Amino acid sequence: MATATTARPEVAGTGKQRTTGVLLAGGIAAGPVFAVSVTAQVLTRDGFDLSRQPLSLLALGEHGWIQIATFVMTGLLALAGAAGMRRVLPPGQPGALWVPRLVAVFGLGLIVGGVLVADPSMGWPAGAPQGPAETMSWHAVGHGVGAMLAFCSLTVACLVFARREARLGRPGAAVLSVAGAAVVVLVMAWPHQDSISVRMALGSAVLFGWLSVVCARLLAVTSR
Repeated sequence: MATATTARPEVAGTGKQRTTGVLLAGGIAAGPVFAVSVTAQVLTRDGFDLSRQPLSLLALGEHGWIQIATFVMTGLLALAGAAGMRRVLPPGQPGALWVPRLVAVFGLGLIVGGVLVADPSMGWPAGAPQGPAETMSWHAVGHGVGAMLAFCSLTVACLVFARREARLGRPGAAVLSVAGAAVVVLVMAWPHQDSISVRMALGSAVLFGWLSVVCARLLAVTSR
């Protein structure tokens, strides 16, 4: 979804290069860590049905701490990736300021969504209402805010990065970043509410994938 770019002179060829590489590796790992954790939970937690129940509800119940830790860990990894981007993107180039900031907001949104859990609903955990919760607790509201921050910030980051790539003469990478943002907007705005849990999972996969690809390309630059 992105191509390589020139590294900042103060990063390339200095002792900071290794640290920058570790930070970018964190951004690469965020998506795979999230995917492996939620896939394992969906397959092993009896009664969980992704076709009805959003991944956020995995934070509830006996083993809910696993999903809470997953949100927090992937948020921290995304923050690391943002710090790596900030180090390697040359100052003054398009997106050098706002792409890392938006990725950082994504990471913070994940952490907020992990610390503040959703309310029981959609039949999860056992004994929960079969539909949406009738009223929302303060922590469920906070969870929703965190999720909104995460989805919106990284979607905008895709567009900002696309503008950057277009201005630097890389139209292919720009188109792919725009396509990623468009897919997320489309699946999240689709009016069929019965499929919202699956669509949120798909949107998350696209955003995490974009972050991993961008960080990987930037890491390749710093390695050279």
